[in-house]
Amino acid sequence: MTDHSLRLLLDFDACAQRDNGQAPAFLHRRDRKFALTCEQQGLTPNPGRWMAHMNHLSGPGAGEAPSAQTLGFWRRINSGFMVVGAALGILAMLGLLFYDGGQRINITVFLAFVAFQLLLALLTTAQSLIGWQPWRPVLRHFRNNSDSAISMKLQPVLMARAAQLGGLCFALTGLATLLVMVVLQDLAFGWSTTVETDASSYHSLIATIASPWAWLWPAAAPEFALVEATRFFRAGTGEGSINPARWGQWWPFITMLWATGALLPRLALCILASALIRRRARLLLADHPARHALMYRMETPALNTGNDHSDASDQPNTDTHLNIQPLPDARIALCWAGAGDPELPDALSAGKSLIAKAGGRMTLAEDQQTLTRVAKHLAHTPALSVLLFTRSWEPPTGELEDFLISAKETWPKGSQIALVPLATQLEKEPDTHQVQQWLRFSERVGPGFITVSLVPTHGVTPDMDGGILE
Repeated sequence: MTDHSLRLLLDFDACAQRDNGQAPAFLHRRDRKFALTCEQQGLTPNPGRWMAHMNHLSGPGAGEAPSAQTLGFWRRINSGFMVVGAALGILAMLGLLFYDGGQRINITVFLAFVAFQLLLALLTTAQSLIGWQPWRPVLRHFRNNSDSAISMKLQPVLMARAAQLGGLCFALTGLATLLVMVVLQDLAFGWSTTVETDASSYHSLIATIASPWAWLWPAAAPEFALVEATRFFRAGTGEGSINPARWGQWWPFITMLWATGALLPRLALCILASALIRRRARLLLADHPARHALMYRMETPALNTGNDHSDASDQPNTDTHLNIQPLPDARIALCWAGAGDPELPDALSAGKSLIAKAGGRMTLAEDQQTLTRVAKHLAHTPALSVLLFTRSWEPPTGELEDFLISAKETWPKGSQIALVPLATQLEKEPDTHQVQQWLRFSERVGPGFITVSLVPTHGVTPDMDGGILE
């Protein structure tokens, strides 16, 4: 079974169940970062690309995909139906063609049997469309673990495909057995019924049934003379004047009857069952609650509200053990998400060997290049401090947290970064509640690595052009 839609749905459902044990903040940062990576690459994030990303994160040692067990179970079910169907097809055809030399092989029995096969095929498809699951007790007997809600919704269509595959193998082996028996034995066909029926009425029925293939194989559409000549009765009277060769002229009709009445419908309905599985899988994935939550996390920036839980009625936790530290003498400055735009004033940029931008409109690749540049500068600079200017009124984001974590892993050991929240007016300090959120953020994300400092406001006045004069 190589159905991509079904495999994607099962893997996504299993991954969503595992994510139920993760913290919402972690899921938000992880999925938001994936969405930003897709945006950088010009791709649209969707469950398929997300699952490929998750599989890549898991690595080669993660083992088999979560869908492998379910797909393997249904592969065994399909194989079992196909083997049983193939065996029953041979036995059924041998029974229909049983001929002891005294009695004729009745065409009427063939018509009834093919009609019964067509009815079974249609009922199997109808069962899957209405969601009826007559096989559920049997499946529970062969499967010990309980299925998820998604698997239960897929069972009707999956079982219908298994039944159609069994019916298809039944029809294939039956047709093969018929052709082999025609070659190996001198079969004698005829028609008879207890109900009083004349040859003309029976020929009309045969002509109607044979009309789809009469133009392709005229010999498979019996003429009235053959119908009239091959009628037999239970007592066997009236057969002495019939040419014995005429009893075997029915085999082309029987072959096409079986092919179009038993084989082709099973093949078409088997293809339809596969299409229904793909459609059901796509619909279930589109309506999956975890998919809606995933798309929300990818579209919404991750914010640090100060709460340890998601109870909206609580006020943010403002307790912190950190204090504002003096502004370090750093030669490297980073501007996060537009802080200091269009450029830093001379009072803040003076003496800096490197001033770079990060976050905001910068791509993840550009942020990584900035971290590498800073690491090279720190390797040749005695001072291991870096200033990171932010906008005080904007809350810390998950992207900033990921950036700082990457900085700690990339920069030399002993490096420190000072968060400098800038107010809307540089000659004033940010509001206390704005500073508090940055203190809480530094305490939570990088204690010992991240500090919070403010720009000294004494002796600093704005000039007439909007700059800063000391």
